[in-house]
Amino acid sequence: MLERYTLPEMGAIWSLENHYQAWLEVEILAVEAWSELGVIPQADAQDIRQNARFDVDRISEIEAQTRHDVVAFTRCLSESLGAEKKWVHYGLTSTDVVDTAQAFQLKQANRLIKKDLDQLLEILKEKALTYKDTVCMGRTHGVHAEPTTFGLKMARFYAEIKRNIERFNHAARGVEAGKISGAVGTYANVPTNIEAYVCDHLGIRQQDISTQILPRDLHAEYIASLALIATSVENMATEIRHLQRSEVHEVEESFAKGQKGSSAMPHKRNPISSENVTGLARVCRGHVVTAYENVSLWHERDISHSSAERIILSDTTILVDYILNRFSKVLKNLKVFPEKMLANMQATHGLIYSQRLLLKLVDAGLSREAAYDLVQPLTAKSWDQGQDFRSLVEDCTEITDRLNSEAIDDAFDYHYHLRRVDEIYKRLGLISAE
Repeated sequence: MLERYTLPEMGAIWSLENHYQAWLEVEILAVEAWSELGVIPQADAQDIRQNARFDVDRISEIEAQTRHDVVAFTRCLSESLGAEKKWVHYGLTSTDVVDTAQAFQLKQANRLIKKDLDQLLEILKEKALTYKDTVCMGRTHGVHAEPTTFGLKMARFYAEIKRNIERFNHAARGVEAGKISGAVGTYANVPTNIEAYVCDHLGIRQQDISTQILPRDLHAEYIASLALIATSVENMATEIRHLQRSEVHEVEESFAKGQKGSSAMPHKRNPISSENVTGLARVCRGHVVTAYENVSLWHERDISHSSAERIILSDTTILVDYILNRFSKVLKNLKVFPEKMLANMQATHGLIYSQRLLLKLVDAGLSREAAYDLVQPLTAKSWDQGQDFRSLVEDCTEITDRLNSEAIDDAFDYHYHLRRVDEIYKRLGLISAE
């Protein structure tokens, strides 16, 4: 992944140094497990633990000749050992090391992503509570519909991220699994005790059944869960981008001192962070296709998934980590303009209260069809000519004969639309249900 989108801690997890360090730990733990069974002398196991070393450049040199990365790795380790080197990789196949070490790296990556998600969730909760009663325009199809609150927008995203956390936790558990089951998954040359020991010490689970590799539907589900996280952030970013348009201007990304919005237009303040995460979410979704293609492999394995995974596992986790962190900063520092939200509600001349008026007329005795046919021509006149909808209503005797001024006042009161906000918040656990 480009350094531009790689945060240091996540980048370190996917570095070659950490990659081979994970391989080394699997190899050493396997030796120790054999030692526990009495197969490998304890002194040899201790020497391997203390002395086994690798050098990234040396591995590359050997791989240029062997054209096999695991063989290059084990030969590099052997160069740092004495006679005990014969026990390195004992009873193992390459993917016993590769898949198990990869699971350990994914566990490390997942810890960061879980922290990122918790941070975003907390910010969304704070924004939802802060703006719970901040009225704004609800829009459907991009057109004014009925009043809502900015807090409800944040509460909706809060609930969406909670769902993402549930999905991710399940998918993360799936890929945090190791296998040391041999060339075709039968444990022919390695007892199950070895796998149990290694996985237990790495803090990952044992996969219940495997071939030469772990089943790749687990990784497909995992990448899909990451792509959904990125897509949910894009969903929020899209909302901010729309609300920052000059014609709307209800929110705005923070703009730092010295920041420039355009090389040509000095006035520009663009929602660049929201646009940035939108683009990166597209990349994450593209990786889902690759992950799904990796599920179907020949017999007990082929290597067609390997080259793809070298890209998608690291890149997707790196991108999601970046997306979550960057957008959390956007939300935390978001400028919100309640006065503009109120002003925008007036832009459609009161048409947003048409349904409330319709229901008032139904309550007054009209059929729904008759009430609809009475109200719609007035809405059309207001829409087409820019006239105040309430004034048109008050001039219509067919309405005023049925509704007094108090009823009309009530129909045009936005507070009516917000009367169940607390109930929604209680369902989400954002405020106490008491």
